[in-house]
Amino acid sequence: MRSNLDQFSCEIDIRPALSTDRPVDIFRFLSDAMASGQRCALVTLVEIIGGAARALGAHMAVRDDGAYCGFVSGGCVEAAVAREAVEAIREGADRMRRYGEGSPYFDIALPCGGGVSLAIHVVRDMAPIDDVLRAMTERRSIGLVYRPKGSELSVVAAAPTGWRDDAFLSALRPEPRILLSGRGLESRSLAAIAAAAGLEVIEAARGAVDWSADADSAVVLLHHDIDQELPTLKAALRSDAFYVGCLGSSRTHIRRVERLRQEGFTEQEIGRIRAPIGLFGPARDARAIAISVLAEILSCLESRKSVTP
Repeated sequence: MRSNLDQFSCEIDIRPALSTDRPVDIFRFLSDAMASGQRCALVTLVEIIGGAARALGAHMAVRDDGAYCGFVSGGCVEAAVAREAVEAIREGADRMRRYGEGSPYFDIALPCGGGVSLAIHVVRDMAPIDDVLRAMTERRSIGLVYRPKGSELSVVAAAPTGWRDDAFLSALRPEPRILLSGRGLESRSLAAIAAAAGLEVIEAARGAVDWSADADSAVVLLHHDIDQELPTLKAALRSDAFYVGCLGSSRTHIRRVERLRQEGFTEQEIGRIRAPIGLFGPARDARAIAISVLAEILSCLESRKSVTP
């Protein structure tokens, strides 16, 4: 005989409300839902067994009406997880669930062959969620801590994602963005492709050097003249930008390096420059250059995910 809980689960319309894996979208979805009076749960990927499609600390937000956003896998368990979250909201109690390898749910398998453990937290206090959104708006990194024993969230200074004794910390960074300098077809192509990939692109006015290039900004200089790029390049090398890339051949870069040495830049500072720009090359077609640059930026982003924010 079906339990009341099972009957309730079947009646809920489980559905994705927003297709996104960006933390800022997930937490905003959660905040908006709570502000409208709906009850919600935050799901966090807290353990990976073998392999998984998402990184440790990935999130989902689930409303009490079954709508959800975010991903904790490649899309193969999200509906089941959302249903579990709705049941947790109804009960008012947090829960841990495992899917894939080592899971009791034999009918739910992960294509990668691994397994994931998920913490499903029924949100009761919006203050930590507000703190996360405020940090993202102000382009600050932050750590979101979940303590299963107390069923509570809190925020701390940013640190690598993972367990700390009996608490799990999710490292949350501001959304990456591209600060773009250049007026040619390459710049227009990169701006269009990056925007299609969901990245914010800020284009500099001619001669601008006063960008706020923080640690989550990539600076891209697509000039055909060293004199035009140099003021912005010098500012970029003095910033915290995680990526600085310049258009031009290897011979052009040799001249660029000599100019920077004359300006007093150290070999370590000069060594930050990606030149010739792009993950693959040589490329002379504007679209190929744009894709190559974006691929290199995304590669840098992936490689630093395990680094302290």
